[in-house]
Amino acid sequence: MILVTGATGMVGRQLIRRLMFASLPMRCLLSERELRQLPWDTASAHAPEIVVGSLLDSEACFRATSGCHVVIHLANAQWWGGERELQRLEREGAANLTAAARATRVGRIITVSQLGASPSSAFTLHRVKGQVEDLLRNSGLAYTIIRSGIVFGPEDVFVNHIAGMLRLNPLFFFMPGRGEVVLHPIYIDDLVEAIYRSLSRVRLVDATVEIGGAEYMTLLDLLRTVMRVTGMRRVVVPLPPYLLRGLSSVYTMLLPRALMTSQWLDILAANRTAPISGVFDYFGFLPRRFEETLLDYLPQRRHLRLSLRDSFRRRPRIN
Repeated sequence: MILVTGATGMVGRQLIRRLMFASLPMRCLLSERELRQLPWDTASAHAPEIVVGSLLDSEACFRATSGCHVVIHLANAQWWGGERELQRLEREGAANLTAAARATRVGRIITVSQLGASPSSAFTLHRVKGQVEDLLRNSGLAYTIIRSGIVFGPEDVFVNHIAGMLRLNPLFFFMPGRGEVVLHPIYIDDLVEAIYRSLSRVRLVDATVEIGGAEYMTLLDLLRTVMRVTGMRRVVVPLPPYLLRGLSSVYTMLLPRALMTSQWLDILAANRTAPISGVFDYFGFLPRRFEETLLDYLPQRRHLRLSLRDSFRRRPRIN
């Protein structure tokens, strides 16, 4: 039995479908709010079992991990949470989950972290991710930590939000810094396949691996690629990151969410890359290229409507 947390998130939804396709028995820990509209075929014979509860509920964690041999921990507040949400859901949630996993004799925990994660990082996102990594390494459980570059796909909140900001402003795009930061984006299906294959890779037990897509690119190159694919040419205006953080704070006073969040700017503060051969070396397949993949879905999306929806969408509640 495999337990998946964060099963209704972008990565979680795709992973559940992959595990259902492989007919593997699984279970999900979900809140009552998440039960209202499950993003998979609940009538399927391979649909996961559901345990209702939260990572902050020790009893729910115990019920969810009982009888499981692997936990795939994907629950996070990376794109929508402030520092308080990151600390509670990610660090406290991981502590509750590992304690329950020890008590129920779970064999291994697999989790997705972020390139650049470090408990001593000056950036909140990477500091919390690093603290969670340390917690897993010192938990007494076997673990696999997959540090990933920025994940892009039809439902991501990085590339799609760039396209949304291009649509909202027909003249300019405000870029943090001078765009020289090097990124290593990876397609959602490639990350999900890596997680799936890690289940059977013995060499990945008690390992931390770093992976990204098929190419490195600077932020400026990424912006130009999105403009080229969508046909939305804009003048790129470099601004100091601290100024954009201030603008993001003002934006969230007016609307529930900013399209460019502090977590965005944490990721864009320094080069975030992995070995270019990482996916093949660890998981045995070649990842998809960035621009070729965007052409499959990005030009067809309604960026204005989706950006307005995301701006007015409330943050999930942490119970």
